[in-house]
Amino acid sequence: MSSERTWKTIESGPYDYHNALHPVVKKNYGKWKYHELPRPGVLKHIAESGDVLFTVRAGTPRQDSVDLIRRICDIADTYADGYLRFTVRNNVEFMTPDEEKVELLIEALEKIGLPVGGIGPCVSNIAHTQGWLHCDIPATDASGVVKSIMDNLFEEFKNWYLPSKVRISTSCCAINCGGQADIAIVVKHTRPPRINHEVIANICELPKVVARCPVAAIRPTVVNGKPSLLVDNKKCMYCGACFGACPVMEINHPEHSKFGIWVGGKNSNARSKPALGCLVAQNLPNNPPRWPEVNEVVGRILNAYKKEGQPWERLGEWIDRVGWKHFFAATDLVFEKDMIDSYRHARTTFNQSAHVRF
Repeated sequence: MSSERTWKTIESGPYDYHNALHPVVKKNYGKWKYHELPRPGVLKHIAESGDVLFTVRAGTPRQDSVDLIRRICDIADTYADGYLRFTVRNNVEFMTPDEEKVELLIEALEKIGLPVGGIGPCVSNIAHTQGWLHCDIPATDASGVVKSIMDNLFEEFKNWYLPSKVRISTSCCAINCGGQADIAIVVKHTRPPRINHEVIANICELPKVVARCPVAAIRPTVVNGKPSLLVDNKKCMYCGACFGACPVMEINHPEHSKFGIWVGGKNSNARSKPALGCLVAQNLPNNPPRWPEVNEVVGRILNAYKKEGQPWERLGEWIDRVGWKHFFAATDLVFEKDMIDSYRHARTTFNQSAHVRF
């Protein structure tokens, strides 16, 4: 038999995103002059060459069915030259240089139940973590929280009722994959994990669990003659990372996993520098399927911001202007001393090197 190689290795990996760009975007890449907001959910881009491109944005459920994807693609083929893209906030955007197709796009999208909006001074779709469907450590279902909140903020997504854009994120655990936002909704465990010492050595890789802890709160030990782990309750920050590596270290609990709400987070440096959110509500019950207590607090914050915010002033910038005392008065939220950020433990205990320590 011949040992000569007759096949060629084909590299896998992501495609070059330039291949998916609309022809007008390719032609004017990096040469856009300005953009306008003709109406909610629509952007008008004007290039230095004089070319015009319209973007129509619609919200999606995020967990999209195959049938819905096919309908979306049919709309793109019909009205947007076959081009579309999904944003990090689970919106879908269609691009067309033909202004007369904008209204046709809007009609087609709303006909299949996708609302057009999320551009300009309004609430955009919510960036969120996986929740119960995909993630291995969630204390709640972030997707379900998003559904309940956006049902209440449907009109704020479709219309320009707010002083500026509002970004909301939800996270199903304290690791907070949802990130910073004007309003960040994060679940927090309130007690350390509970360990089943009888079976942990048979189910989990103990060194892997030790290494998973970001604050070095987990140590190996022996219980009843069997290898096991112990948790230093003074160091544990109840993040739940260990549960992902070892389901025996149960941390979820319907009563002790609570919601907290942070406000004022900001990623961009437009007008003001990026900022971290601050805690303004805590110990809200994890109450599926509609999470009414969380929705009520979010509504209070948005109503106060809608009433007092200045045009194009982000939520955190409004708080900086009026002060925290006024914010708590305007939202009728209760300030607690635990909301003051005095955490210094991480300076000495976070794993800041590649070394594995036991």
